[in-house]
Amino acid sequence: MDKTVFVIIVTYNGARWIDKNITSLLRSTYPVRIIAVDNNSTDNSVALLKKYPEVELIQSPENLGFGKANNIGMKCALELGADYLFLLNQDAWIFDKTIESLTLKVKYQPLFGIISPMHYAANELDLDAAFATYYSRKTDEKNNVATVPFVNAAAWLVSRACIEKVGYFEPLFGHYGEDRNYCDRVLYHNFLIGIDADAKIVHDRTITRNFNKDLIQSRFKILSTLINPNHSFAKAWFLGLKDVAGLPKYFTKFYGIRKVMSLFFSLLCYYIAAIFKIGKLINARKNAQ
Repeated sequence: MDKTVFVIIVTYNGARWIDKNITSLLRSTYPVRIIAVDNNSTDNSVALLKKYPEVELIQSPENLGFGKANNIGMKCALELGADYLFLLNQDAWIFDKTIESLTLKVKYQPLFGIISPMHYAANELDLDAAFATYYSRKTDEKNNVATVPFVNAAAWLVSRACIEKVGYFEPLFGHYGEDRNYCDRVLYHNFLIGIDADAKIVHDRTITRNFNKDLIQSRFKILSTLINPNHSFAKAWFLGLKDVAGLPKYFTKFYGIRKVMSLFFSLLCYYIAAIFKIGKLINARKNAQ
């Protein structure tokens, strides 16, 4: 008997992608059920989603961010009997055999808690730049599935067994960092993370530098380090302090010294403030174990 796959899509002012996203899923050679969680869009995203009777739409009265909104969809799918969840970004679309390939790979390699397809740029020829970095860090490859320590959550097939063991996205994270934290927890629970070379999506995005965005992402990178259950408490805090110094150093290739120093002091203050929130961080580590 085929396993049931639910697709979870979080939408927020993504009207320009919705038709391509949904129609690609409807063409899938492997049947899927679709749940869209809209984060209180102000464009016509909701109206477009309502055109598709195949889409179960959940409307949030506020913008919950990526992780919390996905949690709503994931819980709903599991209650409806999902065997696998396919988390798909609103700005992405699949190819006809993408989900068929992913489910086949995880069927014969059930140690993979997460399997992602290849992520291509909008031209459908080049790999998405960030994804190419994650793919280059593969540690093993068997049956066209590469084992990696992390892949971004633009397209994840996650097994029910993995979710029941690992749980949902950590609500401490806002819009960034929740996928990195989740991967840390997947590895802690002895599941693998893989990339299927026979499956692909298009991730229609342009990566641009924005200082405020880089600051927020850097803060959440430090948070993910501090609550990484794969490290002892002391090592996690030591590595977090290294992030405080290392992240500004990385950004010297993009920003001048004034902005880099501003980033450093902001991250240092964030790290110090985390000490006063240590109870919450300890709970987050316990919840991950």
